[in-house]
Amino acid sequence: SSTVNNGIGMGACVTLVLICSNVIISMIRKVTPDEIRIPVYIVVIATLVTVVEMLVQAFMPELYASLGVFLSLIVVNCIILGRAESFASKNGVIDSIFDALGMGVGYLFAVLVMSFFRELIGTGGVSLLNPFDTTQVIFDIKIFADYAVSLFTQPAGAFITLGCILAFIQLLSVRKANKAK
Repeated sequence: SSTVNNGIGMGACVTLVLICSNVIISMIRKVTPDEIRIPVYIVVIATLVTVVEMLVQAFMPELYASLGVFLSLIVVNCIILGRAESFASKNGVIDSIFDALGMGVGYLFAVLVMSFFRELIGTGGVSLLNPFDTTQVIFDIKIFADYAVSLFTQPAGAFITLGCILAFIQLLSVRKANKAK
């Protein structure tokens, strides 16, 4: 996601699919044979993604257009299938809901951080629009529009942003370890 709006939209969609898939998989875990559990999980997740995609297309057409094919790719998202296999298939519904909520909010936070920096560096500012009415601007801040680096709005910008964020986290870890000595 190259904008905060897209980051919030994608994070919300993933969180919704995570919660629903964890609930369903947790409910059917005892009746699903081990031999076919992964295909069953994929069918459940694909169905939920299709429903979410239709809802986004119906109620938030601009978000649907900007997310494009990436909305459909939630089906193959390792987080969702991984949580279905490692947690929901072994735990009850309530625990699975809280697990999905935690994983979804974590994903939302990570995507939001990435999209914030990509939009800020790529366009020189950050804006947030109402997802149901994109003519309604919640906030629009331009910090350094004259010095924007458009590379960050391109796919390669995501890798550069991720690399910079990981380098910063590593720097903090090394400093913390050095202080502990």
